[in-house]
Amino acid sequence: MKTREELQHKWYKKGEKYAKAINEMVAFGTEHGWDKWEGEEAEDKRGKIAKEVIELLREANANGAVEQFRKEFPPAHAPIVSMLDEKGGYIGDLCCISEGVIAFMQGTSYESRQAYVAEGTVLTALDKEIRSIGQSMQSKVYAIAYADKIVTRRGWDGEVIAEFHLENLINTGITRLIPFNDGQKVLFISSEGIYLLYPNQVQLLHPEPEEEDDDDYGTQIDMENATLSYDNEYIVVGDQGSDYLILDANGHKIGEVGPQSSYPHYCLFSKDDKQLLTNSCHFYNGISIGVNTEKLQGANIPGWEEHEDITYLDEGMRVYAGVSLKDYYILGDAYGYIRAIHKEGRELWQHFLGSTISGIVLSDDEQTLYVGTHAGILHKLTLNKAVRDTHTIGTANIYEDFRLLIWKNEEKVLVW
Repeated sequence: MKTREELQHKWYKKGEKYAKAINEMVAFGTEHGWDKWEGEEAEDKRGKIAKEVIELLREANANGAVEQFRKEFPPAHAPIVSMLDEKGGYIGDLCCISEGVIAFMQGTSYESRQAYVAEGTVLTALDKEIRSIGQSMQSKVYAIAYADKIVTRRGWDGEVIAEFHLENLINTGITRLIPFNDGQKVLFISSEGIYLLYPNQVQLLHPEPEEEDDDDYGTQIDMENATLSYDNEYIVVGDQGSDYLILDANGHKIGEVGPQSSYPHYCLFSKDDKQLLTNSCHFYNGISIGVNTEKLQGANIPGWEEHEDITYLDEGMRVYAGVSLKDYYILGDAYGYIRAIHKEGRELWQHFLGSTISGIVLSDDEQTLYVGTHAGILHKLTLNKAVRDTHTIGTANIYEDFRLLIWKNEEKVLVW
């Protein structure tokens, strides 16, 4: 058993050395090309002491000494990887409520789920019957799914706008909910189809049967994903076996955009609605392209080939979550990175968190970013602020205020 001082010295020095080596490798590859890199990739060798360090973190939380603990033991991902199969899990469906307050879901659509509100580092568990939550692209409208209905509200605790009875969708796991800005419709995304919900109607958007009398037709899909434009004029839907379909606000098809990698995986509009980003993946990598929104009406962009109407935005990421700012996107990928990608197609910065990114939400003033991962961790990040320590991996000015370890079989949430 090592003393605290020995653990602290090893954790800090080895972590600092590892982050420095990774950052130098990335800087070299970015400047000279990865084909010129001849060195070995750095390895974080702190896994053997990770459980002892986490035990010290528990003590720091119990004693109100987290701030000092973090100075001595800056957080890291690689050392705790062996613990994540038992402890980790999905943190996603993030919704911004007000400054310093967000809501989110723990658990995927096919798992037992729990909704929380996080106010700073304090978590409050919500009604156990909540199955999913979602936020409109504009105007602070929220959708909350219960056992048999979805309710939209103006403001998190505000007036009820509408109720949507789920009928045949009662037992369907919800991948994502996006209420329209007026709260009168909801985009319902699931592995059993993507639907447009009205208070008294359920409209299947994707997939559609080729023939109305097709008895073998089913709605099961994989890699289901969809989005709304910020002004709600466009709906975009896709899955592993289809192109991206561009629909109007009432669900009528107006165009089609093919994937540039194997399978459609994620889509998002720019903040000004002038560009649609679509991402397609192959294993853990992918390609993201941008399409001018003015080209969507009647679009017929084929997959897997260059086209005059597309801009290549990124050719590395399999994207799982993202947000839009004025001139760029922040996208989270399968490898645990968030990256800022300009609408013209260049990387502005990258920042490593670890594990697959499962949710991102941006504060109203666009200065604070909350990121959830499949490691069961929620990160609060301040943008455009000097990094906190020499253990940060990335090229961005990002200051991590804290991370919450919301782990299975853990008595309390651990603040780090």
